[in-house]
Amino acid sequence: MGIALCAAALVAATTLTPAVCNIHCDGRTPGSGREAVTTTVGAVRLSLRFDDVAGMGWATTDGGATSVWLDRSFDAGVTWTPRLGATSGAATAMYNVDDWANRGVGALRACAAAGAAVGCTEWARALPPGQDRRDAAVTGLMLFYRNDTGLFAGTGWWNSANALTAVVGGGTPGYHYAIANTYDRNVGAYLGQFRNEFVDDTGWWGLAWVAAYDATGDRRYLDTARADAEYMHSYWDDVCGGGVWWRVERTYKNAITNALYVQLNAALHNRLPADTTHLARARAGWTWFQRSGMINAANLVNDGLDTATCRNNGGVVWTYNQGVVLSALVELHRATGAGLDAARVLADASTADPALHPAGVLTEPCADVRCDESTASFKGAYVRGLGALDAALPDHPYRAYLRRQADAAYAGARTALDTYGVRWAGPLTTPTAATQQSAVDLLNAARPRR
Repeated sequence: MGIALCAAALVAATTLTPAVCNIHCDGRTPGSGREAVTTTVGAVRLSLRFDDVAGMGWATTDGGATSVWLDRSFDAGVTWTPRLGATSGAATAMYNVDDWANRGVGALRACAAAGAAVGCTEWARALPPGQDRRDAAVTGLMLFYRNDTGLFAGTGWWNSANALTAVVGGGTPGYHYAIANTYDRNVGAYLGQFRNEFVDDTGWWGLAWVAAYDATGDRRYLDTARADAEYMHSYWDDVCGGGVWWRVERTYKNAITNALYVQLNAALHNRLPADTTHLARARAGWTWFQRSGMINAANLVNDGLDTATCRNNGGVVWTYNQGVVLSALVELHRATGAGLDAARVLADASTADPALHPAGVLTEPCADVRCDESTASFKGAYVRGLGALDAALPDHPYRAYLRRQADAAYAGARTALDTYGVRWAGPLTTPTAATQQSAVDLLNAARPRR
């Protein structure tokens, strides 16, 4: 359909809502398609159907509705444009799910009124041909991305760093526009160059920019990662024999900050010709970590040190503390040829720990449903590190584990939008950007490798 015909076809379809035109424009006459989700409104069966090739959807009923229409959202259903194609007939016209021109990643739902009853289906999306469950999950994560802020809505600063890392690792270059947008909109935030009062936050962002550099080759991202590493190093001192402080107040040395320090410095060494500084820091960081006492007798990593005694504080065995150290050791192995034996010992311990795997499915120690928005990102960081280790080992010993976790999440934690809740074993909880980032990390780690 040409532009002129497209515009003419829209006159009857909508007069108040700007039309979206992708392959076709809003208002197209439906043909055959896939039934995605259904519900009952009064005595009326309501269906949302998709033409997956066109990327468009429409609402249908089996008759008896006084009105039927579509709602369209570009923020995972937080807000929406209502009553698209409202009609007293049995089916609406077709409307686009996404708005490509404005980088709007969208969702549709079908709604109807039948007498006094009014109801809608779940939100759902078209399924582009050839899309696998990892692609769908990356798109689900982009539903939470805000083009105006360059961050992921409803979650924290460091969680957005992890979400961007997951998108970059998701193998969907069409969403890589988020890299430059996030950078340009936030490079001056807080202390600049993605530094703030939390030293671990700076490490997460530094690693996000390493991933961005790998994906784009743009040197400014690597330069920012170097600035972040320098900032982290400024909080290394001799208290408790070494290590980096968690916050600028210098009151706590913990596992996550120091594992990120090792990973970021090793990653920089692996990307900077003739580097010696970052390698020396990575080696010193890992030597200190091993000797710190944070790795307990079960080869699990507790949260940190009691500053008064410089001993393991017996803190929670969070999943991300088990995973980021694996990512760090994989980068260190790439630099030095050593580290994988130690990583394997730690990974064997965490993948077999029954407290982390009730019913065999990875579960955060806070019982998931009580997890806050920070802890919702933890399992993603864990499986990201485990996936990196599995890829580095010739026998791929954790591949079956990762696939079991991915299968469990796909079966028990997924919505019609391919967004995931925090409980991979189910029941389904409300997805957020953080829970979706963890699911994308899982599907990235579990993907088939050649």
